[in-house]
This record gives sequence, structure tokens and C-alpha cells, in this order.
Amino acid sequence: MSLQKILPGPLGFGTAPLGNMFRAIPHEEALATVEAAWEHGIRFYDTAPFYGAGLAEERLGEVLAGKPRDQYVLSTKVGRVVLDEHDPDVPDFGEKGGLFEHGNPNRILHEWTAEATERSIEGSLRRLGTDRLDIVWVHDIAQDFHGDAWLAKFEEARTGAFRVLSRLRDEGVIKAWGLGVNKTEPIELTLALDEPQPDGFLLAGRYTLLDHEHALTRLLPMAQEQGVDMVVGGPYSSGILAGGTHFEYQQAPAAIVERVGRLKALAERHGVSIKAAALQFSLAHPASAAVIPGATRPSRIAEDTAALNETVPTAFWTDLRAAGLVSPAAPLPADA
Repeated sequence: MSLQKILPGPLGFGTAPLGNMFRAIPHEEALATVEAAWEHGIRFYDTAPFYGAGLAEERLGEVLAGKPRDQYVLSTKVGRVVLDEHDPDVPDFGEKGGLFEHGNPNRILHEWTAEATERSIEGSLRRLGTDRLDIVWVHDIAQDFHGDAWLAKFEEARTGAFRVLSRLRDEGVIKAWGLGVNKTEPIELTLALDEPQPDGFLLAGRYTLLDHEHALTRLLPMAQEQGVDMVVGGPYSSGILAGGTHFEYQQAPAAIVERVGRLKALAERHGVSIKAAALQFSLAHPASAAVIPGATRPSRIAEDTAALNETVPTAFWTDLRAAGLVSPAAPLPADA
């Protein structure tokens, strides 16, 4: 099913920060942030077992338990199974490093088999306190794998998670499935398969003001041809576009800081907030069904909703393209 028909609007809420990403977030602050999202009319919530070893799911579920289940869309991910046993060491997640070192201490199993997929869904339902999921993403397939290892993990997902989720969709247990990744290659490979086919994909950090060339030239034409929709995750590029210092989960390098400075200077000249530029750019592509920024403070939710609705002058988009700060082929709101 098309994600456009499932999702309630263009703005969702990404819960990765609620898993204590980068810092230990007070529990009440996390709950208040989810409550703020609800109060601002956000009805699409995305989470994952990976986010703090289940912590984000638990916090999200605690708030949503008091909301009518038919009034919101819920997505989570498979590929990581949260075990009951605790990990004595800070887990190593490769390029994502100690991203959730302040999360739950549970050990995480990385596996995309059919059995692990079913276990992952069962665990998510329990932590979220719900009886059903709307969308399930295959999370970080091939993350930090290369060559034969990459292909082996992809094959594990193709014959395991992909088929389980296709069956659940066909049985009406879930409404849709897809890939939730921060690399374009796994999606491109999946779209080239004869079966089974996803309904969409969640692409994190790869269709933003700072990084969109590869998705624009290779992935998105394939997706449009097949009628597959995109949810844009990480529209602020790990926070650097929203006043933070991280890019790609690490401290931003000098070249990125310089580019962000140019973007902000141009935005200021036109009286535009950088958040508005970031969100509206990511949504301008015809394949974009929604964008899901994350937040850890209630005030950030108000900023995001205001940014989505902010009137951005055509002259800003024209100057953005003329300055070479976006690809000349990237669709912009001014083109509509």
C-alpha cells in the first residue's frame, strides 16, 4: 500500500533521541516531548528496538497508551532483537559508535532472519504496549558490512525479514513494510529484486540539504518508477542543521560546519529559519511522503511544526540553487 495513503500528514516524530541518544534525557522530559508532539497534532510516530535497547519504545508506549489507537500511525523496525540479559560493556555499533551508551543495558542481537523478525516484533509490541503496528522497517541492513559480508546479511534479510513482513502485510497484520536505513544501496538492491517488494522506505540523512546527490540521481528515480514512497529521517543531519554540533552521528567536520554557515547566512538574509529550509527541502521531492525530525525537548516540537508551516519566499530557493548549495536537479518548493 502507498505510504501516502497510510500516513496522516507530512510531519512525523522520530524517537531515536528518546533512547538517550548523545545524552541521558530525564524520563519526564522524554514523556513531555511525546505529549507535546501529540498536542501539536502529530500522528505519525517512528521508533525502533535499537534506540536505547528498547528505551525509546518504552517511553513512546507509555504516552501513547492513553491515546486512541485508531488516531495515530505507528512504525518500528526489525533487525535488532533486545535480549533480557545485560551487556557489561558499552556496545559497539560501528559507525554509530556509542550513540546509545546511556540507553538500557540490555544486550542486542543483530539478526534479520525470519525467527528474529518475529521475535523483534513481539518485543516491540510488548514495550509499546499495543496490539498492532502499522509499518515495519527492516533496520540498518548491511550497516557496517562490506563485500561478501554485506551480501550475506542482505540475503539473510531477503529470505527472512522481507518474506515475513510481506506475509504479514498480505494477511493484513501490518499495513506496509520497507527498509529503514541510512545508505541508499540496500534500497536500490531491494527495488531491483523480482520479489518481495517493499511499500516504501525510511531514508535517514540521505535526503537533506547537506546530502542528497546520490539519492537524487540513483535511488529516487527507481522509487518513482515503481511507485515506492520515501519517509525522510534525520532531516537535520544528526542535528547540525538545527543548532547542534553532530553530523553523521559524530562531531561535524570543518567542511560541513562551513557549509552550514553558508546555508544559515543565506537563510538569515531572507528571514528564513534553517529548520524551515531543511524540512521543506526534504518534503519537496515528489517521492517524499513525510519527514520525521527527532526531538528531546517539548519546545523543539513547536519549532518543527512552525518550520513546516513557515512561508519561505521563492527568492530564497532561487538563491539557494544559484549559490550551488543544493543540486540543480533537486526539486524545490518554488518549482511547484
